[in-house]
Amino acid sequence: MNFNTIRNKAFIVAIIILSGNSNAQSYKKTDSGINITLGNATVEVKWYDENTVRIMKYPSGKELIKNSFSVVQKEQKTKFSVSEDKNSIFIKTKDLQLSINNTTGEITYRLPTGKELLKESGSEFKPFNDAGNQTLSVSQSFRLEKNEPIYGLGILQNGKMSQRNTNIKMIQNNTWDFVPFFQSVKGYGIFWDNPSPTQFTDTPEKTSFSSEVGEGIDYYFIYGKNADGVIAGMRNLTGNVPMLPLWTYGYWQSKERYKSQEELIEVVKKYRNLKVPLDGIIQDWQYWGNNYQWNAMDFISLDFPDAKKMIQDIHDMNAHLSVSIWSSFGPMTNQYREMENKGMLFNFKTWPESGRDVWPPDMNYPSGVRVYDAYNPEARDIYWKFLNKGLFSLGIDSWWMDSTEPDHLSQKPEDLDTKTYLGSFRKVRNAYPLMTVGGVYDHQRETTNDKRVFILTRSAFAGQQRYGANTWSGDVNSSWETLRNQVPAGLNFSLTGNPNFNSDIGGFFAGVYKRNGGPQNKMFQELYVRWLQYGTFTPMMRSHGTDVPREIYQFGQKGDPVYDAIEKFIRLRYSMLPYVYSVSWDVSKNKSSFIRALSMDFPSDTKTWNINNEYLFGKSFLVAPILNAQYTPEKIVKTDENEGWNKTENNKKENSLSDIDFTQDKTVKVYLPAGADWFDFWTNKKYKGNQEIQKTVSLQTIPLYIKAGSIIPFGPDVQYATEKKWDNLIIKVYPGTDSDFVLYEDEFDNYNYEKGTYTEIPFHWNEKSKTLTIDSRKGKYPGMIDKRNFNLILPDGQQKTISYSGKNISVKFK
Repeated sequence: MNFNTIRNKAFIVAIIILSGNSNAQSYKKTDSGINITLGNATVEVKWYDENTVRIMKYPSGKELIKNSFSVVQKEQKTKFSVSEDKNSIFIKTKDLQLSINNTTGEITYRLPTGKELLKESGSEFKPFNDAGNQTLSVSQSFRLEKNEPIYGLGILQNGKMSQRNTNIKMIQNNTWDFVPFFQSVKGYGIFWDNPSPTQFTDTPEKTSFSSEVGEGIDYYFIYGKNADGVIAGMRNLTGNVPMLPLWTYGYWQSKERYKSQEELIEVVKKYRNLKVPLDGIIQDWQYWGNNYQWNAMDFISLDFPDAKKMIQDIHDMNAHLSVSIWSSFGPMTNQYREMENKGMLFNFKTWPESGRDVWPPDMNYPSGVRVYDAYNPEARDIYWKFLNKGLFSLGIDSWWMDSTEPDHLSQKPEDLDTKTYLGSFRKVRNAYPLMTVGGVYDHQRETTNDKRVFILTRSAFAGQQRYGANTWSGDVNSSWETLRNQVPAGLNFSLTGNPNFNSDIGGFFAGVYKRNGGPQNKMFQELYVRWLQYGTFTPMMRSHGTDVPREIYQFGQKGDPVYDAIEKFIRLRYSMLPYVYSVSWDVSKNKSSFIRALSMDFPSDTKTWNINNEYLFGKSFLVAPILNAQYTPEKIVKTDENEGWNKTENNKKENSLSDIDFTQDKTVKVYLPAGADWFDFWTNKKYKGNQEIQKTVSLQTIPLYIKAGSIIPFGPDVQYATEKKWDNLIIKVYPGTDSDFVLYEDEFDNYNYEKGTYTEIPFHWNEKSKTLTIDSRKGKYPGMIDKRNFNLILPDGQQKTISYSGKNISVKFK
């Protein structure tokens, strides 16, 4: 396990062998940890709290001084003890024990009981020439138990829940977002704090992170006892989650792309006329005119003649507008000219390649579009200056930050030599989305506290949860296989501490369906409905894609099975808003998660460890989306996020689909985890956990269960999130065990909640006495509801309506 020998012009690191002389000074104690010199290498142990420890290893005689992109917490003066014997140095806190082999430097992590959590199994330094800078490539290996599942690493399109036996090159791209963090079902997590391209490898022999560039090994061990605790530890390290506006949890409509001001407004009008709820509409690219004006952050196109009026028209219909902004600029933009003069633009190939808006790109007319240096604080200032002047000042409500990886098409090794403000692009590569998203968040917060920041973004890195960002899974294709992959992709991303995830409902690349009937193609209709039902139970419910339009009226009219299924789940989403918003508060205040892998809440049920097609939404809803075609044949659609769909697909009409009957019932299997009883959401029938059941479904239903011991508020029938006050809520109580729920409310779209301007209404169900207690309201805010009614409902049909004016009240049931 010894450190490899390093020889280069700058320094020599020999194999580490610590002297066995008991009189030798083996370590130096500090307020937050210890420093150990082992031969020609130094090991530093720094406590960030009693359960989080930072490990740094680097050549002796050097210093590892690093400003982390992700970590915002400082090391803490922590109560710990140090002892040693002939072979090891022991460091103990109340909850954790480290032993460091004083010959090899291997660290073993144990509980105070002596139970081993994790053991290092190898550390490597190798010389590396990083664009002329003599530095290191670094690697750290660990030894896991044979059947120990691990989760995290980002948004991965591999369909796996546990990431054992995974080998991936972590370098940000369109549909894979990487966070070098994993956590174990044993209750610990490892954050490898290195933003350079990194190889993650798990084999039965070892689990390792290997990064191309690093001045030393630098990682954090977090012991959280369970998944929620590990996530809380990661957020303590890298930043907490701000509240998002209530309206962002409503329904979003989008497409690639609305081509005029008139078309965009007409979509909102149609939803209002149809009385189908809608809160967000998105304007994708090209409102700036052409590719030479790429990302001008201005409505230059003649098809958008009066942007201010357009935005006002949308607001007058009680909807919100988000617009597409990018990490790159065309040569005819003011941003390009200002940044080019200051050396703030990169030269590698990005998208769009051609100045003509055609596919494939016509390289006779290169676009000249270049990515900006988001690592440069002045460049981020310039970015916001134009964004504020051109768009935010008009009243734009949120930002769709596309290509935040950023798009890097050529992927030539020498491209990574590109100089950034903070060193080579290679050295800082994977932190790009964190920097560009953070730049917009920080500047908007400095501009106003009256409007919460909301950013939809295509890429992420550790710590991005602190920037009001929801990450979508990129330009994925419209296939059942891709839909299946989104479930574990989102769950693993959430397990890195990033709670906000969504995907393009229906998939992005849908060209094969365009050629076979578009939204009237029954194969696409079934896929779209099932994707939308899944999207109902993700933090952001957003329909988007290319070629096949996704607005509800494209699929028929009221009374048609597909239309009705879409409308039903949009309405279900709106009825859940009091629950969703309260879960959002739990995420922000208590470091919880929206979408929860079953292993988070049922770790003792080993059957849950690898389930990749079910999850909890909040802590009450068990969601089992339909992820396989039941009415139509599945069709594999070959796509590439850079090149689009495969246009050689069979163009024949799907004549065999003419007799498809979407009104037929189907059956699916659902696993109900052990450790709880479960109520069928649709029928209220109760089931024991630890069993697989057959569930009858239709196109308009999915398996949906409520954990016994849940209290869930349901809101009014509305056309947009804030149309009606929550003064007449339905409170459904699912008995079976004692339970609690906190109904959270505030002003819904400003940062006054950070000053304590909000209310909490605690609910408690006592199973033994069959009593629901609603405690006194805590807190206040302007315009809060002083008096309201709660309609209390139990699964057995018992109902009681009570008036509540903020004082403690108890209601007893049979």
